[in-house]
Amino acid sequence: MEVSAALKAAIISALVVLLSGPFVIPELRKLKFGQSIREEGPKSHQAKSGTPTMGGLMILAALTAGSLFAAGFEPSVLLALFVTLGHGVIGFIDDYIKVVKKRNLGLRPRHKFLGQVIMAVVVALIGSFFLGVTTELWVPVFNKTVDFGVFYYVLIFFVLVGTTNAVNLTDGLDGLATGTVAVAAICYAVVCVMFGKAALASFCIAVAAACIAFLRFNAHPAKVFMGDTGSLALGGALAAAAILTKTELLLVVIGGVFVIEALSVIIQVTYFKLTGGQRIFLMSPIHHHYELKGWPETKVVRTFWAAGVFFGIVALALV
Repeated sequence: MEVSAALKAAIISALVVLLSGPFVIPELRKLKFGQSIREEGPKSHQAKSGTPTMGGLMILAALTAGSLFAAGFEPSVLLALFVTLGHGVIGFIDDYIKVVKKRNLGLRPRHKFLGQVIMAVVVALIGSFFLGVTTELWVPVFNKTVDFGVFYYVLIFFVLVGTTNAVNLTDGLDGLATGTVAVAAICYAVVCVMFGKAALASFCIAVAAACIAFLRFNAHPAKVFMGDTGSLALGGALAAAAILTKTELLLVVIGGVFVIEALSVIIQVTYFKLTGGQRIFLMSPIHHHYELKGWPETKVVRTFWAAGVFFGIVALALV
């Protein structure tokens, strides 16, 4: 990756967020696109009710501009943007239904599932026929590739669905998902360089820069939330980077924080059903557990950011 391309991606992406924020946030507030807070959530979160959401639109505009200016219309970048923006559209519809239509559950699960299936199919088709993406899977540590055959396409679906939903679950505290995605995107930029994917590295840098700039408005106390518009899109961006570099298994390590967040929900729900109402955690996802144990929100966020850095270092050591 040329340093100039990386700088261009970072500068443009960050500037779009920083310059658009003072205009977009008041408009979101004027349109009454405010976040609804769950009554069963931590009581301290009730003060956040009405905070503008859908701020992910700023991130999407920024990473798109940064990527295209730095890498041009390189096929892998275009596919990564398609996956990112496609999930952003799904998230936007979900946010719109929750905020404007006042339907708390948002987009119906079957409709969201259909959208994610379409994303997976498009990625599989374009990746296979136009970008030379094979059905082989690179295995970290052993540095070997295993051909999954037709089952690889099933894996693509699970990578997309799992990553987007895991990032979405992580987006529950001011700056939590924003910071952890930034760390993961930087790690993937390094992975892209290692695997000779310079243009895709610029895309990852644009994602990271957009997230870091968004912290200007999203860090505690948040002036705006990214909403599903941002969290689903950013999950899609990380999944696309993993698929296009053939490092899907490495994503489990780089995205260790997201994996833990998702597992905490699965464990909590499963245990609750098996024991007739008992819980392992005070609340899931696990970041709420630490809040209810008395940790300040900022401590939880910074601890999870640090964990993200740790997982990133471990992942890069495995490459």
